[in-house]
Amino acid sequence: MKKVWLNSVKDYTWARFRKDLLAGIIVSIFGGSKFQIAGPTGAFIPVLLGIVLTYGYQDLLVAGMMAGVLLCLMGIFKIGTLIKFIPRPVTIGFTAGIAVTIFMGQVGNFLGLTGMEKHESFVANMNEIWLHLDSWNFYSVFISCICMLVLFIFPKILPRIPAPLIGLVITTAIAMLFFPDALPTIGSAYGDIPSTFPPFEFPDMTFANMSKLIGPAFVIAMLGGIESLLSAVVADGMTNTKHNSNRELIGQGIANIVTPMFGGIPATGAIARTATNINNGATSRVSGVIHGIFVLLTLLVLAPVAVNIPIAAMAPILMLVAWNMSERKTFQHIIKLKSGDTLVLIITFLLTVFASLTVAVEVGLLLAVVLFAKQMGSSMQIEEIEPEGAEIAPHLHEKISIFTIRGPLFFGAAQIFQQNIIKAIHVKPKYLILRMGKVPIIDATAEGYFHQIEKEFSKQGGQILITGLTDKAKESLKGSGLYDRIGEEHFFSHTEDAIHYAENALNKGD
Repeated sequence: MKKVWLNSVKDYTWARFRKDLLAGIIVSIFGGSKFQIAGPTGAFIPVLLGIVLTYGYQDLLVAGMMAGVLLCLMGIFKIGTLIKFIPRPVTIGFTAGIAVTIFMGQVGNFLGLTGMEKHESFVANMNEIWLHLDSWNFYSVFISCICMLVLFIFPKILPRIPAPLIGLVITTAIAMLFFPDALPTIGSAYGDIPSTFPPFEFPDMTFANMSKLIGPAFVIAMLGGIESLLSAVVADGMTNTKHNSNRELIGQGIANIVTPMFGGIPATGAIARTATNINNGATSRVSGVIHGIFVLLTLLVLAPVAVNIPIAAMAPILMLVAWNMSERKTFQHIIKLKSGDTLVLIITFLLTVFASLTVAVEVGLLLAVVLFAKQMGSSMQIEEIEPEGAEIAPHLHEKISIFTIRGPLFFGAAQIFQQNIIKAIHVKPKYLILRMGKVPIIDATAEGYFHQIEKEFSKQGGQILITGLTDKAKESLKGSGLYDRIGEEHFFSHTEDAIHYAENALNKGD
């Protein structure tokens, strides 16, 4: 079992490299964001390795291709546009949470701690740092500090050259010249980088294989799609631009279809890398293509040198990325609001750090919807009024009640609507006129309450008259059968017409 695990990890590690090469270029060309960088993400690691250990590495490639097809279909059928409904507190919350996770995840590398085990849990990883503080490496701290100084100083001296690249070159040279083998490097941590282009090999796409991998493929597609779109949203916030969600899904889908043919694992938008891309001056899709080409050059030409890059040199780079992507000013602003948005922000942030990005977004969205429904429900207005433009004979006043309703009739407001109208019909008027010209929608829950009101009112001999109903709301009532139950003749364009109808009926003794 241990041998299988080690071989799987080795395959997975270099499959990530191939994924960066191919997926990065494909997503940059075909995706919906100008700044998106496709690469390995923390959320994908346990999912993909779990599939490898359960089904095998070759089946992971098959599941990746199937996920690519699903992502393309999601883009074609415009499912990506749903991302625009994610509230700002949710995006700020998970962005800040990811920033904290990235920053704290590099503390061990910054200090050069050894013997640490990686866990899915943030708390467990922090505990590992605490338990291994005594293993800190002077040379790692020295290299980290040198790279950090470069990151702060060189942008002022050479603004056109990415400071992280300069930092990596300088710190790698220092480590190789003055204290080789004194601190962890890419080579010592992950082994040699293969210096050949990955060969083409079509995965085993048999019906039996595909049928058993439907579940894993769906998980990969959903997680990859969500991660990519959230990464694009983060990029939008950092650049004040707008991405095309459906095109992004199609781009990710194409990447996932192509990369398995060269041994690459499923791709997704990488928030940390995308943020790094933006922080280093990216302005177009070319940056993503260059990223892929640079990975190719590293694979073919620079492999012997790249293995000597100190792990400690990359820690301050990722820490700075985390700091820049944290949206700290907006985070502080929403906290100061002390509103429902504040609660959504805090919950999403904490769940991102202590649970997972997927859970955080799901709970954050659910909480935002509940709070929005509550807010919209309380904003609905139901007002009893005197008739305008027509006089009701004094002896008929008690037999006609008129109410103006403003706001959407949906599940959050349905009960309030019912309570107010029930109070009115307990006075036992003969006709209840509902002015609904400012009711944009009526959902299924509100229709249910409306049906109960009509049923109770008709039992006591009353009749509901509705005026000004919008076409959309009218279609909702027709679909539920309530329109026919009330009767087409009891719907009016103007309130005056409804009043005259009620007066005439009452005067006739109806």
